Amino acid sequence: MKTLADIFLHTLKDVYYAENAIVKALPNVAKAAQDAKLKEAAEKHLEETKGQIETLKKVFKSIGKSAEGEKCDAIEGLIKETDGLIKEASGTALNAGLLAACQAVEHYEISRYGSLREWAKQLGHEEAHTLLSEILDQEKATNNKLTNLAISSINKP
Repeated sequence: MKTLADIFLHTLKDVYYAENAIVKALPNVAKAAQDAKLKEAAEKHLEETKGQIETLKKVFKSIGKSAEGEKCDAIEGLIKETDGLIKEASGTALNAGLLAACQAVEHYEISRYGSLREWAKQLGHEEAHTLLSEILDQEKATNNKLTNLAISSINKP
């Protein structure tokens, strides 16, 4: 990678892979959650993530590329960590840990979509910029919902 266009495409493929991996991982999170609101949040985010994958396909199309993923080591690590938590924790610790793991994923996505959005703007990809802004706003909203859930109920002793 030598140009902004190169890193843009690489990161777009990376996040496309990540979103598809998240779709596979979220049902395990929802199943493991022992708090009804956390389970519901995971299930809602699963549906939102499926929509984001469709939006990413539009981003690829808008820049004249086919939608394809490139292995994302970061998301693989976050999912592996979450799987370990599911095996090792229970009760209050499990719910708090799952919520924190979900937020770690959200923070990763927020950083990636923020960069992608700005790179799209710099590269003159107006449609991609708009679509990536929509996803970024969704990710920020999900993170805020998770924070509120943590404060209101999950992180209580």
